[in-house]
Amino acid sequence: MRSRDGNFSFTFTTSSIIFLLLYSSALLADEYLISYRYTVKNTILYNEELYISKSMKQCKGIVFQKPLILESKHSHDLKYTLQKNSEIFFQYLSKIGLVVENHETLYNQTDQSFTTITLKTTCFKVDFNENFVKIAPLK
Repeated sequence: MRSRDGNFSFTFTTSSIIFLLLYSSALLADEYLISYRYTVKNTILYNEELYISKSMKQCKGIVFQKPLILESKHSHDLKYTLQKNSEIFFQYLSKIGLVVENHETLYNQTDQSFTTITLKTTCFKVDFNENFVKIAPLK
C-alpha cells in the first residue's frame, strides 16, 4: 500500500534491508544431509563412502556443537571441500558421534575381523563464504 507522501518504495526497501541484515545468516545457510560409512575387513580398507545431499525439506533442530570452519578457496562444492579437508572433518565427526561395529570370528585357526564405522544421516547447516565454509550439525 502506498503511503500518503508517496514513499512506498523507500519504506519497502528500508524494511527489507533491515530484515536481511538481521536474518542473513539463517537465510544464506543451506542444509545438507551427510552420512559416512567406513568398512575394514581383516585390517584392509574394504569400503569407504561419504554421502552428501542437499536437504529438500527444512531440517528441524538446533545447532548443538561449535561449527567447523574449513578453507574452501571460492568453491561452493561441499563434497570437494570435505575431501580436501578430510582429516579435519573426520576428527570433527568423531566428536559428534560415530557408531562402531566389530565382528570377529575364528575359523580353522584363522582370525577374521570386520569393522564398520558409521555416521548416521545427520543434517548440517552449511554456510559458504568467499574463502571458507562453516559447517554445524543440527540435533
